[in-house]
Amino acid sequence: MFDLIKKIFFPITAILDFITKYFKTIVFLTIVYFIFFSAPNEEGIKKEYANLQKIELTGPIIDVSKVLENIDKAKKDDNIKGVLFVVDSPGGAVAPSVEIAYAIKELTLKKPVVTYASGVIASGSYYASIWSNKIIANPGSIVGSIGVIMQGFEAGEFLQKIGLTAQTVKAGKYKESGTVARKWTDFEEKQLQSVINDTYNMFVSDVANARKLDVNNHTNFADAKIFTSRQAKEVGLVDEVATLSFAQDNLVELSKVEKAIWKKEDKFEKFMDKLMSQAISKISILFSNQLKAEL
Repeated sequence: MFDLIKKIFFPITAILDFITKYFKTIVFLTIVYFIFFSAPNEEGIKKEYANLQKIELTGPIIDVSKVLENIDKAKKDDNIKGVLFVVDSPGGAVAPSVEIAYAIKELTLKKPVVTYASGVIASGSYYASIWSNKIIANPGSIVGSIGVIMQGFEAGEFLQKIGLTAQTVKAGKYKESGTVARKWTDFEEKQLQSVINDTYNMFVSDVANARKLDVNNHTNFADAKIFTSRQAKEVGLVDEVATLSFAQDNLVELSKVEKAIWKKEDKFEKFMDKLMSQAISKISILFSNQLKAEL
């Protein structure tokens, strides 16, 4: 009798034994199935890829490797039809600002770029944006500051008071230019001024070319003046004074996409990038002892 009952219920007990024995495997395979085979994309519905991308430039311009990486990825991604470049930066070092500017210029050869000034777009951050197809500024933005600065300080008297005297061995007449140990000589200051003037002329020339302005009237739009968004539009530094949604709609129109699908940002990655950028900026400010020209 027992054997008969065992035979009758064998299929059920066999299944239960199998489930018990391979429970972890079944759970794993179930998860895999739902991840790879039960996606919301149903048969007959084409998978939608992002066709627009936002790239941000925030804070002092020092380390721009991530921004350049994002620009390069957008340039190479055929699915991306347009880029919204969102800027809120007071400027920074010359070389990184120029690097971004020409990366944006190369990007516009393949797809439209609309720059949106969400706060400050001044000096180096304005330089970085000049080759965009359009520059749209938030009504409350500060724009401009097209100028160059190089600063140092004289600590010779202070060093003497605390009993320190600088000692220098050099080769080259101008090698000690910018020293803090003494007052700069006239020839050192003249040479440093020539560097600043040449950098300023490059800045003004590029802005005039990119924005189709008369370089001879540079004192109207440059000369390190800052403008409100409305004033900036009057002198030709921005195309429109409007909101973020207007800038997004403008990019959709320029990109000629039927349905705007924005590339999703990884929030954790964005947070870490911002954290690292802030850390690098603070370290650079605290420990940099080199004389640098800044935009």
